[in-house]
Amino acid sequence: MKMIAGAGGVANISRWPDASPRPKSEAAATPMKNIPELPVILRVGGPLNTLECKPLPPYSVQATEFLAALSKALLALPAARQYPDIAAFGYWCRAANLTKLAREFGTQHPRLGRGLVLHIAPANVPVNFAFSFAFGLLAGNANIVRIPERDFPQVEVICDEIARLFAMPTHSRLAAMNRLIKYPRSDGITGALSVHCQARMLWGGDATITHLRKLPAHPRSVDIAFADRYSFCLMQAEAVLGADGQAMTELVRGFFNDVFLLDQNACSSPHLVIWRGNHEQAGQAQNRFWSAMAAHLKQRYEIAPIHAVDKFVNLCRTANMLPQASGSIRHDNLIYRVSLNGLPTDIEQHRGQYGFFYEYVTEDLGCFAEIVGERYQTLTCFGIDRDSLVRFIIDEGLTGIDRVVPVGKALDMGAIWDGYNLVQELSRIVSTA
Repeated sequence: MKMIAGAGGVANISRWPDASPRPKSEAAATPMKNIPELPVILRVGGPLNTLECKPLPPYSVQATEFLAALSKALLALPAARQYPDIAAFGYWCRAANLTKLAREFGTQHPRLGRGLVLHIAPANVPVNFAFSFAFGLLAGNANIVRIPERDFPQVEVICDEIARLFAMPTHSRLAAMNRLIKYPRSDGITGALSVHCQARMLWGGDATITHLRKLPAHPRSVDIAFADRYSFCLMQAEAVLGADGQAMTELVRGFFNDVFLLDQNACSSPHLVIWRGNHEQAGQAQNRFWSAMAAHLKQRYEIAPIHAVDKFVNLCRTANMLPQASGSIRHDNLIYRVSLNGLPTDIEQHRGQYGFFYEYVTEDLGCFAEIVGERYQTLTCFGIDRDSLVRFIIDEGLTGIDRVVPVGKALDMGAIWDGYNLVQELSRIVSTA
């Protein structure tokens, strides 16, 4: 049921099905009656003051069976073929992957969910709310999830399936423990919810995170903040030149997924491409890679006119503000490439969207040590041993780079994200010591 809750009570404003059956055998799960009525749209679940909070152990049967059922439901929909991010989420929460995550989590100490988690999902990444919600479930928590205010089709599809599953008796306990809501940016609402939550998952820019942390919060609340991050790609020129047809196709498809599925807006999408090799090698590798990339984009990607204008404006801005910019190459409106004759120490301030990249050629594998700071998140690579890169990051004591993954895996969500073990952070140890 899509409802709006406010001072005047709860009014039904849509035909969406109710998804908040009360569990009959969970009498100890006390409703959160002290949560006030708030002017929010209840997208999935009943009134907030009927939400029940009785934590479960991490990777509980209830959570894993629900997510596995959600996986099957989503992957069976035509929308999964239309929206790759729905398919990616559905594939991620399939039973086999959850079993793998539970095995990796281990059972060194008895644990329970912290209680109630508030999720403030990013406004510009449609399916991120679903991953955040899933980690709250897997950690054993009750959850209030603020979904994006914009009406993304992907959000509607996933919410509809969650509501349908929550209406089933087999998922009644989780239905009682979870709410998906929508409301405009409001300090009053966010603060009123925060004081009742034992943890918060905060997604947004640096300014947004700083602002949210100033709002009232529960005394024992644990905040997990996902602020502005910067990611880049490292390509071995020799490996690109030596790739056979199949390997080249996979490289192009992988890079497409890393960048263009979310229009280069994801925190893990690369903005800078560093080519390792001499200038002759790198030039040949660049020509081969970007030509194949442009051909792929002509078949798979359509850029809106306003976004093409944004890219051109960014190019003009870069020419005026970045002294290291030595030239640019355009592949129609699909790809803009800015060549750098040096790596600016503030390169993370220069970002692309919709296929806008900065490029630097070097034979020094460790050149990025001079620019990496705490804002750096994901390093994607091709043709370079990832273990050696991780050793270099550790040996150099770099304050950034939390992930080193192959090209094509930038958007793959894991239980460890931004350097956090999310299920551990969202659960508490019940110690016998």
